[in-house]
Amino acid sequence: MAEWLGSAVALHTRVADATPLVLVRPRQIRARAQRVLAAFPGEVLYAVKCNDAPEVLDALVAGGIRGFDVASIGEIRNLRQRFGEHIALAFMHPVKPAPAVREAYFAHGVRRFAFDHPDELARIRAATDGAGDLELVVRIAVSGEGSALPLSGKFGATPEEAVALLRLARPHARSLGLTFHVGSQCTEPASFERAIALAGEIARRAGGIDHLDVGGGFPARYTGSEPAFESFVQAIRRAVQRAGLGHVRLACEPGRLLVADGASVLTRVELRRGHSLFLDDGIYGNLAELRWLGPCFPIRALRDGRVLHGPSADFELFGPTCDSIDSMPGPHRLPEGVRAGDLLEVGMAGAYTWALRTRFNGFPEARRLSVDDPAWYLREDPQVARAA
Repeated sequence: MAEWLGSAVALHTRVADATPLVLVRPRQIRARAQRVLAAFPGEVLYAVKCNDAPEVLDALVAGGIRGFDVASIGEIRNLRQRFGEHIALAFMHPVKPAPAVREAYFAHGVRRFAFDHPDELARIRAATDGAGDLELVVRIAVSGEGSALPLSGKFGATPEEAVALLRLARPHARSLGLTFHVGSQCTEPASFERAIALAGEIARRAGGIDHLDVGGGFPARYTGSEPAFESFVQAIRRAVQRAGLGHVRLACEPGRLLVADGASVLTRVELRRGHSLFLDDGIYGNLAELRWLGPCFPIRALRDGRVLHGPSADFELFGPTCDSIDSMPGPHRLPEGVRAGDLLEVGMAGAYTWALRTRFNGFPEARRLSVDDPAWYLREDPQVARAA
């Protein structure tokens, strides 16, 4: 359970020797959840893989989220134990162990399962004893064009395969659906339009569907240049009508969008060598996305309880492990005078930070604190900041 404290800046004198820290802002997460729910014309399923910290999950539920996209029996157990039967779970991983499917169905009431191969469909049917109340969802392969981290290649049926899978599943399903994933941090609403057009063609050839899950991939606004979520919703609304899917139930699976601006990471500068800074956190801890997404994260420097200002310069960042891969190439723009002992606060760090942590090299897990200050790093709409 995270400890509640005040502002990140005020923490300096108390935590200078206790970093790295993950600073969670539950009010910001609640406000973001409320905005997403108000905008999307269907079911919103939070992608638990993105951040499963208890206080993050609690803030999402407080903000109105009642659906969760889960990928493992561990996530299912955790959510059921925490929230009981008041939430809906969708097992959207396309490849699942039979014991996990069986427990999900019989012990936890899960009815929605995704698949992209006939053998997986057979496994789901066998593990549920041929149940007739399944919501079966075929995942289709789509292009990752427009995303920072394309996810194509591992999962997804071709159009011909998807048509065959829908026909194969129809006699055994209470309802049938299609889903896709356009890739993580997608900044092109047209990517969703193209995927929905493909889904519409598949549905027409297969005799129709009951629901369409447009997946995740909605971007967080790290730089402020990314389109707002409402732009994607408008594109989705247009696309489902054009594809002849205006009558089907819609769902989406945001992860990053819901929690990225709900946390920051506080890390200490251990050494400065020229314009290279060696930190006590890195890609094996809470800062993996600084490598995979690049230097798009807002970062501020703190010293003696104050934010550093003055002339700035470009820096490279390195993590604490002995592995040279533990690097976060720049340019990261920071005050020129930053030195060992200063703290860096990496904003927009609520997504794929805590969730990707490891104990590589024996470094301990970061402590989590909940803070109640405004999210200084927001790049967008003051309406969310005001609501928070």
